[in-house]
Amino acid sequence: MNFTIEKEVFLKALGRVQGIVEKRNTIPVLSNVLLEGGDGELHLTATDLEVGMRSSYQANIRKPGQITVSAKKLYEIIKELPDREINFASKENCWIEVTCGKAQFNVVGLAAEEFPHFPQPEEANFIQLSSQVCKEMIEKTFFAVSHDEGKYNLNGIFMQVLAEDNRLKMVATDGHRLSMIEKPIESSVGEELRKGVILPRKGLLELKKLAEEGEADISLGFMDNTAVIKKDQSVIIMRLVDGEFPDYNRVIPKNNEQEARIAVDPLLHALRRMIILSSEKSRGVKMMLKPGLLEVSSSNPELGDAREELDMDYQGPEFSIGFNARYLLDILQVQDHEQIRLVLKDNLSPGLFLSEEEDGFLAVVMPMRL
Repeated sequence: MNFTIEKEVFLKALGRVQGIVEKRNTIPVLSNVLLEGGDGELHLTATDLEVGMRSSYQANIRKPGQITVSAKKLYEIIKELPDREINFASKENCWIEVTCGKAQFNVVGLAAEEFPHFPQPEEANFIQLSSQVCKEMIEKTFFAVSHDEGKYNLNGIFMQVLAEDNRLKMVATDGHRLSMIEKPIESSVGEELRKGVILPRKGLLELKKLAEEGEADISLGFMDNTAVIKKDQSVIIMRLVDGEFPDYNRVIPKNNEQEARIAVDPLLHALRRMIILSSEKSRGVKMMLKPGLLEVSSSNPELGDAREELDMDYQGPEFSIGFNARYLLDILQVQDHEQIRLVLKDNLSPGLFLSEEEDGFLAVVMPMRL
């Protein structure tokens, strides 16, 4: 195998697979990227057996072939080479030679036959999603995904399309907070999305990166308990999370009546200040609601206390409620509007956070005793 390729193209290609290759090195070939050359295109494939990606790039293929090489090491080498054309050649015993200008590297590879098979998803029924919408929906739910490996059914985002309104929903929860967003879609959907699927955390990160590249639509399909995502010359496959997602509708408060409208930016910065003196374990802050006024405070016997007042639009009764400040910051950081609506019932019931405008976003945060 022998090809030449522009450094910028090769670096971008290798950079995209860094988040996928297996870091733990339990199976050595999973730390490698599969390089395949033919018909004027270089194909790069990486997988950790849960999430895989295959992308194609223009290259001058002098001799077709395939080989695998350490994705991390090759990326580090290409990154430091001058901005010139790179020559890549495979030699005997799976060695590869990389030359650029007067720099030359000889690196050990592994045979392509050892690399796991990457399925060719032809039979999947695809729906079309706007890249911008896909990126927004992941951003506004991903922060609530659970990191507790014991709650494996919460280690991803639940995706579903309800038949009655053809709106795509994404929901994430870790048991302490929930985030949900829904957007209308025009495509007809298959049985998998009607029932609902759970996309894994790692795969979602790769999907978000893909959505951020260019304006082209994303195609989403399913086959054999696997999600298939296509965009331009890239294909991502990810194994769906096995298990039942909890009934999220039961968590969303239905009878919260006390509504406050608060400016996002001042509240965001006030919480960042309050968190400095909050308990390091709970990150609890107290919010005292008064007509026209929000008082945010934190207290830590070992460090001291802090208090700040903010103007807000609220005419209900006076009461206080405690929240984990980190959870509130996660919600505020993904807001596109100047204000957020906080809808409460009392100091023991979950708080409901809604966008200023009806854009399909809501978040639920469980209160804390402070």
